[in-house]
Amino acid sequence: MRAVVQRVLSASVTVEGAVVGRIGEPGLLVYLGVTHGDGEAEIGWMSRKIWDLRLLREERSASEVGAPVLVVSQFTLYGDARKGRRPTWQAAAPGSVSEPVYEGFCAALESLGARVERGAFGADMRVESVNDGPVTLLLER
Repeated sequence: MRAVVQRVLSASVTVEGAVVGRIGEPGLLVYLGVTHGDGEAEIGWMSRKIWDLRLLREERSASEVGAPVLVVSQFTLYGDARKGRRPTWQAAAPGSVSEPVYEGFCAALESLGARVERGAFGADMRVESVNDGPVTLLLER
């Protein structure tokens, strides 16, 4: 499992002109990539790591301040562009595997106390954000 985590002032996801997820206050925007073997262990580790990571201003975590989290599925985090000009996506899990993991990750964050907004899994999404800092981290488990 891979996640790109950004500290944002605001973020939103739009699908076909309709907003499907939005945080309008400082929080975290998480792009989540799932690979073939990901399951409960990766979900638990990644959700706790992101929720407790001291990434917000004044070295505070989302859990400390109750910051919202917007989670967007992002299979391209497993793209491989080392050869040629066209990336391959072989390391990314297919939707039948990755969608339950994505939903499980969002549910795990909620069980930790997070207010979670979601993108639309598998949709062509427009993601807009105002990065704060900018601060962006890549996490992998």
